[in-house]
Parts: sequence; C-alpha cells; structure tokens
Amino acid sequence: MMQRRAFLATLAAACAPRLTWADVGSPAFLAAGKLGQTFHLHALSATGESLFQIPLPGRGHAAAAHPTRAEAVAFARRPGTFAMVIDCATGAVTHRLTPPPELQFNGHGAFSADGTLLMTSEVMADTSQGRIGLWDTRAYTRLTDWPSHGIGPHEIRLRPDGTLAVANGGIQTDPVDRTKLNIPTMRPNLSLLTPDGTLLDQMSLPDLPQNSIRHLALMGDTIAFAMQWEGDLAEPVPQLGLWQPGTAPVLCTPAPEEAFTMQGYAGSVAATDSRLLVTSPKGGAAMIFGSDGTNIATHRRADLCGAATHAGGFLLTDGLGAIWAADDDGLTRLGAGDTAWDNHLVSLGTTA
Repeated sequence: MMQRRAFLATLAAACAPRLTWADVGSPAFLAAGKLGQTFHLHALSATGESLFQIPLPGRGHAAAAHPTRAEAVAFARRPGTFAMVIDCATGAVTHRLTPPPELQFNGHGAFSADGTLLMTSEVMADTSQGRIGLWDTRAYTRLTDWPSHGIGPHEIRLRPDGTLAVANGGIQTDPVDRTKLNIPTMRPNLSLLTPDGTLLDQMSLPDLPQNSIRHLALMGDTIAFAMQWEGDLAEPVPQLGLWQPGTAPVLCTPAPEEAFTMQGYAGSVAATDSRLLVTSPKGGAAMIFGSDGTNIATHRRADLCGAATHAGGFLLTDGLGAIWAADDDGLTRLGAGDTAWDNHLVSLGTTA
C-alpha cells in the first residue's frame, strides 16, 4: 500500500502544471537575508528590488534555482540538516530535504541542465569527507550520493558540458561547533566530475595548501575559484584563481598596493565573458580582474559579499542592507533597506 501511495504521489508531482519564472514576475536573483530575528529567501528584480520573500526556519546560505519552473531550494548555513524546496509562485514549502543521518548539507547545490536532478554539497559529519547527494526532482526523493573526492566540499557548479565542478575546501570541522581540526595538514582541491560522478580531473595548490578553495564561477571553459587563507598572513596570498581543466591554474594577484586588502578572505565570485569579481566582507572590498587575471579595479564597501552578473557588470549585496551595481568604474547603490543580506546572490539569468 505504501509503495502504491509513493508511486501515485510521484506521478501526481510529475503531472502537475508547473509555473515558470516568467509567471512569477521574472525575478533575476535569489538571496537569503535576515530582518530582525527572522530569516527569509528573497527574489530580487534586475535592479535589486525584493519581489517577494519566503520565511526560512533558520539562517540561509545559498540557493539553487530550477532551470525552468518557479522553484528554488534554500540551503541552511553549513553545516546544516535542512534544504527547503519552495514553490516561488505560492511561497509554499513543497518538500523539506534531510540528508542521511551520517551526512550534513554544506551550503550549496545545483540542478542538472534539464532540471530532473538536484545535486547537493554534503559532508560526512564525523570526518568531513565530501559527498555529492543526488535527488530526483519529480518528488525530491534521494537517489544516491557520490564521493566529492576531497574534504569539505562547498560550492558546486554544473558546466555547460554536463561536468560538475566541486570546490573541496579541505577543512575538517567538528560536526557540532565547526572547530577546524586539520589546518596544518589540509589539502583543498578543485575536482571535476563526469555526469555519472566519475573523477575526470583535479587541481590542487601544493605550494598553498592552506588556501581553502570555497566558491566557484564559470567563464566559458574556465573555472574561477575563490579561496580563504587559513594560515598566517605575513605575506599576501591570492584569493582568486583560474583553472582550465587539463592546464595549470593561474592565480590572480592584486596590485601591490592592494595586496592585503582582502585580508585572506574571499566571500563570493562572479564572472562575465571578460571580467571576474571577487568580494571580501572581511576586507570590505570587491576586486575586479580581467579574464587573464589582471587586477583592474578595487571598490570598497563594508561587508560586501553577495555577487552575481548584472547587465554586463555585477550586482552586489552587503550585510548592511544595501544593493549595488558594480563595474570597472565603481559602485552604484541601487537600493537599501533593513534586511542584512547573507553571503550569496544567485543569478536566474538562464531561467525561462
């Protein structure tokens, strides 16, 4: 009887009409935020206006947007045990995902190009060994999980060729209080998985083993990766790199006068066809680089973190409630409010 009910529920979910992003006002971005003591997921317009907001049970981190239907998955700040599937037409939570007991979500996820699968960044609670969870999006049932081929995977990005880029941060943490347990021996990497989860290629930085690879952006065939330095900051350390699989990585070095601006911490990265932008809430700055890794500009604003592409440039959010447009020439404030924006801004630029 239960198997029959599960089948009928899956069939009903598959056959139900699904609204597109255009049906809910064509939002351009998703962002988590805090207002007072409450947490929400916001849909933002191309100019940063909040079109609607949906309550979350706790602090959000990143979100994943379904490629066609008006549906988003909001992830708890890592390590977390909830990911909420939200119908953005009604605001209803249609599914609440929970990883297997030995696993924790780690803040990020990505849909397959056709939207039939959701992939989630996860860690083994006791060891921080990485897994990629796979979910069938018809009724959000869990199918299986793959090794991430590293410790502490964080952001994952699906490339146009169907391969999955995984930022394995390399840090083992206590499952309760997030104490970092292996800083002297950490070995982050950037792994590339085939559509069936096989390791295709992998990049590491043996000369900078304490530069935790955390966040990713795509620039054609090139993967931009943002890092957080876990060692002593006696000398400047690059927080942005570029990797084209099959070649050696290129590290993006700021101008000498800006060498310590990011204070060893990159919060988000975004890319256009010709520009890369990396934010540092710790340093209160956003840095723009060319596609060859040349530092073009540095713009300052306290607690900048969220970043996404916007009208040939970038849209940024900060923890003080402001939303900014950014280009080579500077920052332009688009709006401000009482919502303290969290770390990430998710673009819906490819949705229908």
